Amino acid sequence: MGCDHEPELDENGKLPVPPEVQEAIRTLIRWSGDDPQREGLIDTPSRVARAWKEYCQGYGEDPAYHLSRQFEEVGGYDELVLLKDIPFQSHCEHHMAPITGKAAIAYMPKDRVVGISKLARVLHAFARRLQIQERLTAEVAQCIWDNLHPHGVAVVIEAQHGCMTGRGVRTPGVGMVTSRLMGCFLDDNRSRKEVLSLMGY
Repeated sequence: MGCDHEPELDENGKLPVPPEVQEAIRTLIRWSGDDPQREGLIDTPSRVARAWKEYCQGYGEDPAYHLSRQFEEVGGYDELVLLKDIPFQSHCEHHMAPITGKAAIAYMPKDRVVGISKLARVLHAFARRLQIQERLTAEVAQCIWDNLHPHGVAVVIEAQHGCMTGRGVRTPGVGMVTSRLMGCFLDDNRSRKEVLSLMGY
C-alpha cells in the first residue's frame, strides 16, 4: 500500500476538522495566554489542525512502497549509489517542535536499483511523523536494507532542532549529526571511509 485514499473535503474544498480537535487547540491558545475568540485567532484552530495533518501525513504512507519498483538491468553497475543534501522537515515527539535539516543516503547495490528520487521519498515518509532524529536515521536505513537487499546502506542526517533553538537552552546554529551504517559500510573500513568522504563527513 502506498498512501491512504484521499479524505473527503468539505464544501469549501478543505479537510473537515472535528470540533473536539478545534477545541483542544483553543484550550492551548487560552493556556498560552491569548484569547482564541479574538479576530486573528478565530480560524486558527482549524488551520493548525489541517497543518498538523499535513506535517504528519507520513502516518498514511508505507515507506517501503516507494522501493517496490526495482530495476535489475543496470549494465553490471555495482558501485556506490549516493543521494546527498536531501532537505527534509520533521517534528520532534518530545515538544512537537520543528526539526529541519538534510540527509545523505547511499547504498551499494547487489543486483537491483531504484529510481533515485525514491530514496528521498522514503526519507520524507518517515520524516512526516513525530520523530527523534536517531530513530529517523535508523528507520530510513533499515527500510532500504530490507527492501533492496544491497551490500551496504549508509544514512547520515544533519539537522537543527526547534526544541533546542527556540526554547530551553535556546542555542541557535547548533546542528546534530546521526548516522547508520549497515553491511559493507559497517564491516569494511575502506568502503566506510569512501562513503563518508563522498557524503562530506
